[in-house]
Amino acid sequence: MIELKNQLIELLGENARYSYEQLASITGASVEQVKDAVLSLEQDGIIVKYSAIINNEAMDELGSKVQALIEVKVAPQKLKGFDNYAEELYSFKEVQSLYLMSGTFDLAIFVEGKKITDIAKFVSEKLSIIDGISSVQTHFILKKYKIEGHITKKSDEHMRQMVQA
Repeated sequence: MIELKNQLIELLGENARYSYEQLASITGASVEQVKDAVLSLEQDGIIVKYSAIINNEAMDELGSKVQALIEVKVAPQKLKGFDNYAEELYSFKEVQSLYLMSGTFDLAIFVEGKKITDIAKFVSEKLSIIDGISSVQTHFILKKYKIEGHITKKSDEHMRQMVQA
């Protein structure tokens, strides 16, 4: 069952739209075994969500969004470490992802808004007023070349041709 679960995690990570029948065919398991394994992965919190990978740059006429990575340095709280900060931060609708990091900053926050001013407002009105935050650095995402292992657009550039004299 562990081997099947690992196969399913990899397959669903590549394509969450696989049907149980397709997964059974690929893994050699029965449809019922696949259903049970996927349900178990969901109940155990291993599979958290199924989602589409969206390339915002390609959505111009649909109304693309602005995204930013915000690096945050905090003073860990006695007996609670970083968890209280995380709970407060992930409750904001602008926060898409939140990670505890090693290195020069403590938390990495990926945020999203309709305009740059939405991100600025989040930083100035929500993030900056949290006690214990000592430093914030905002980086706007200008272009995504690869999203979760998938290249967003193949290069259209022509390869340089060698010229011989």
